[in-house]
Amino acid sequence: MNMAEARFLVSLHEPIVRIGSEGCPTPCPRVGRGLCGAARRAADMGSINETNSGPDRSGALLRMVGLRKSFGGLKVLDDFSLDIPEAKTTVIMGPSGCGKSVTLKHMVGLLKPDAGEIYFDGRRIDQLDENDLAPVRLQIGLLFQMSALFDSMTVAENIEFPLIEHTSMTRAQRAVKIAEALSRVDLAGAEKKLPSELSGGQRKRIALARAIVLRPRVVLYDEPTTGLDPIRADGINELILRLNRTLGVTNVVVTHDLVSAQKVADRVVVMLEGRIVADGTYAQVARHEDRRVQNFLAGRYVRDDDADERRLAEETRAAAARQEAQA
Repeated sequence: MNMAEARFLVSLHEPIVRIGSEGCPTPCPRVGRGLCGAARRAADMGSINETNSGPDRSGALLRMVGLRKSFGGLKVLDDFSLDIPEAKTTVIMGPSGCGKSVTLKHMVGLLKPDAGEIYFDGRRIDQLDENDLAPVRLQIGLLFQMSALFDSMTVAENIEFPLIEHTSMTRAQRAVKIAEALSRVDLAGAEKKLPSELSGGQRKRIALARAIVLRPRVVLYDEPTTGLDPIRADGINELILRLNRTLGVTNVVVTHDLVSAQKVADRVVVMLEGRIVADGTYAQVARHEDRRVQNFLAGRYVRDDDADERRLAEETRAAAARQEAQA
């Protein structure tokens, strides 16, 4: 589990404050013991959406407007804007280093933009602190590329983790929710197994069960089929479709997998160098006139299109120029 994964999972321990009329104190004295007061009852009743501040006139559940993000001198997002429609599956594609995973981390608040705005259900969230962001995060499930399961916990304990932290359910009620989540990912009866006893595809399913056990409105998938054989990858694709169909979940999928994108996407956006260069159905994007998009979809390597190669060449030229100036 890397630091970003750990940070998101630890953020699910954060107390939810200032919800309801009881006026929970800040910081909450029950850190690590779940929600307190009105916040816990709101989560149990499924009314955590009270954090919304009004309708989004664009019809998008998630909106990113004019985002800019750099790490050191490396520009990753460059005036990036994207609307995510509710109850649809949006697939984000593009070559390595184009900003796809960074985009996901902005959606869930793991990263803050250098400039620009992010909205969830009409409420601006990029300026929120960790406490105020916590109820928003409860509405967003995140499936990490490497699953990010706790190796020392059983399957049931992994899935139970957010239920303990964010509801006042009894052990018996949690067991029912765990069984329901496992059934949804076709792993009924796996409660007592450890992650080490599972295949890569099964670990992905368990991570997805944990991501949906609180019934989020949005699920973000970071390369969900990476490392899986075609049959197990198709099983993950089927789950993505099923969650959208049966629960009305809004899916955002980052992937390099062209087969997966064709199968699950209502909409495909292609990113290059921190911007969207193609947007539409898979069939529409496949006919896009941009040569770089065509090369990406065909899996055709062209050195001049490789942003990493260009950055390396620029750095090499800059270093040579510095050495020459010093000589």
